[in-house]
Amino acid sequence: MSKRSERRGPAHPAFQAFVEFGMITLGCAVAAAGFNLFMRPSGLASGGIVGISVLVRTLTGMEPAYIQWALNLPLLLLGLFVFGKEYGLKTAFGSFLFPLLILNLRFLPEATRDPLLASVFGGVSLGLGLGLVFRGKGSIGGLTVSARVISERTGMAMGTVLAIQDGIVLAAAAFVLGLEAALYAFVVVFVMGRVIDLVRVGLGGSKLALVVSEKHEELGKIILGDLDRGMTIVGARGGFTGKDRPVLMVVMDPSKIVPFKAAVREVDPSAFVVIIDAHEVLGLGFKSRL
Repeated sequence: MSKRSERRGPAHPAFQAFVEFGMITLGCAVAAAGFNLFMRPSGLASGGIVGISVLVRTLTGMEPAYIQWALNLPLLLLGLFVFGKEYGLKTAFGSFLFPLLILNLRFLPEATRDPLLASVFGGVSLGLGLGLVFRGKGSIGGLTVSARVISERTGMAMGTVLAIQDGIVLAAAAFVLGLEAALYAFVVVFVMGRVIDLVRVGLGGSKLALVVSEKHEELGKIILGDLDRGMTIVGARGGFTGKDRPVLMVVMDPSKIVPFKAAVREVDPSAFVVIIDAHEVLGLGFKSRL
């Protein structure tokens, strides 16, 4: 976005809550549909409570939705006890709604008999659904609760705890369903994680450029004028020379990278330029996304 973009004020709290709960509802529906289209017919497991429910269903024939409710309830109570009321409403909502939709969407037909296609698209649909839930600042409960508790009590990174928990579920899948089924379950977990990240940060990421140049003033005029970009000047000092080196920090759409580099090359071919991905840019001149 350009430096002329308007800054939008915060949304009304009631409207914001409506949007967030709507996103959680849509996410639960997408994930539940994917579960019934791809994972239920193929007997595919994944990580977390969903994977456990598939394993228990294989052993007992019990409906996965009932298993998820039974496992989520004590974890939800644990979360409320440890983290307080601020944890509760959206997690309780997602924890109840997701199994309910799995139960009520059982009529959906089998989408494919190919286990690889089922694992890939099962992971995509679960990742898309859970990503929307997370964008709505919600949760479907599950092992994220226990992971957070363990993380805060032991100091382990939450991602590490989740990986260990998912690893235990996948090991159980290898024991219950066989090694090949466990490998497909790993595909589900891997694809799901990548899609969740894409949904949470979006596909339209920006670029962050850092420029060190002796001609920073001339470059700044071109960036602000010809390129119509906002810019921040960061004070820095050269490690070898010990001299002050202003750094130009510019955030831009990827489509602006080519003219930006051409402008820098024309003004100062010896300029030091670093361009990196910026997945989320919030604040003045940029829209705030959920």
